[in-house]
Amino acid sequence: MTNSSKTPSPSGAPRRSGGWLLRLALGLFGIGLLAIVGIFLTSVFGGHDPGVWLYLVAMLTPIGFLLAIGYALWSGRRVR
Repeated sequence: MTNSSKTPSPSGAPRRSGGWLLRLALGLFGIGLLAIVGIFLTSVFGGHDPGVWLYLVAMLTPIGFLLAIGYALWSGRRVR
């Protein structure tokens, strides 16, 4: 017997996989962190203010964080 990631629920239907949500959350969080690093590097080495678009991309960090929390809550539910 193999251990698969999609274990059947008591009703016989396989459980839904939320792996796509975790990948999306990590991707958004990582892009947001890169934007934050870009803001600091632009300020230090460029000598001028970073563009507004960089601040907007940095807002992906908390969005990714909230999606990761949502994934953790969704995947941690017990099947009744």
